[in-house]
Amino acid sequence: MTAFTIFPAIDLRAGQVVRLSQGDPDKQKVYSSDPEIVARSMLEQGATWLHVINLDGAFGESSTSNLSALAKIIQTAREFKAHIQFGGGLHTLDQVRAVLSNGIDRAILGSMAVKEPENIRTLLSEFNTQQIGVSLDGRKNEIMVSGWQKASGITVFDLADNLKSMGLAWIVYTDIDRDGMQSGSNFETTISLARKTKMNIIASGGVSTIQEVKALKTGGAAGAIIGRALYEGTLGLPELLECAR
Repeated sequence: MTAFTIFPAIDLRAGQVVRLSQGDPDKQKVYSSDPEIVARSMLEQGATWLHVINLDGAFGESSTSNLSALAKIIQTAREFKAHIQFGGGLHTLDQVRAVLSNGIDRAILGSMAVKEPENIRTLLSEFNTQQIGVSLDGRKNEIMVSGWQKASGITVFDLADNLKSMGLAWIVYTDIDRDGMQSGSNFETTISLARKTKMNIIASGGVSTIQEVKALKTGGAAGAIIGRALYEGTLGLPELLECAR
């Protein structure tokens, strides 16, 4: 297992930094109209990874303004020798290849893993295991796809087992009902995934206290994505990074 990592989240919609509640596009709060400044602040505070999501791509909308913002974030991350994992709207092999050739360190895939799992196998044959991750986005442990709007009929654990058999090493696990709610992550499922699969499991959705971050680290998770708690000031990034160390 790797060291525990804090991933500050930058969710992009129409070129702005936003947070949604429970993945609902109608429950959106805008935090900044300048994603590059947000990224720079996080990196200046010591972040070594950023978790960037193209929400417009996930919802099947035009991603032009988000991809423009992403290019600036990539440039800034290079200044700090930091890394970026990026997801949302990566529906084809060529889209994944493009982002990985343009400065993204890890592509995070969602619906593709459910709808076209053989594409994951193909990508793992082309790239190293650090460059490919899959986001398991669950509601009551059932995988949701298409921007979290459609149920897949597949459980989180079954998909994780299938992906592990392909050689996947990185999973982001999000409990949708807790995402953006600052109500605590689904600790039990996150740790169960880490222990049963022995994969690198990144907790996402509702992480809001230092105690929870410490428990995730102790329990065997590989990291935590922190979003609304940072933007609302519930948690401080320097304190989180110290806790991870």
